[in-house]
Amino acid sequence: MKAISALAALLAAAPVAAKTAPERTPVAAEAIAAADAFFAALRSDDKTALARQMDGAGMITIHDRMEPAAPEVVFVPVAKHLENWLKSPPGLDERMIYTAVLVDGDMAQVWGPYRFMAGGKTTHCGINSLSLVKTESGWKVANTSFTMELPERCTALGAPEAPAQ
Repeated sequence: MKAISALAALLAAAPVAAKTAPERTPVAAEAIAAADAFFAALRSDDKTALARQMDGAGMITIHDRMEPAAPEVVFVPVAKHLENWLKSPPGLDERMIYTAVLVDGDMAQVWGPYRFMAGGKTTHCGINSLSLVKTESGWKVANTSFTMELPERCTALGAPEAPAQ
């Protein structure tokens, strides 16, 4: 009887476990393309490119766990982040795996693990939650929340591998 119960539990869980990538509907593909454009702008040497992918009225919420004994939550207006971004050094790169993409009309959510690198070296990783809004000029990242964790946690979080140098 225990074996039958265990088998039933495994079969019931199988569809959930088998879904490793979000459904790629045409509307979800638009949100994914916007997320891709956001990360391309982040990697770009053109420090103004990121502003074209974000809504300046948005908010960034950082769940900073870099000091595990003293985690903190930091709020940064997107406008302030974009101002600071203009002074950021070259060679920044962020890679994300989209594990969930949800769309409802002009609202989308893209979720998944990420790895952040500076000069080819991982500085941190975590989970990204990108909230997008559809505007007259297309999808924009309006709000983002992310955990910020030590590089040692990247594998456990499922962060993408660092690109080969």
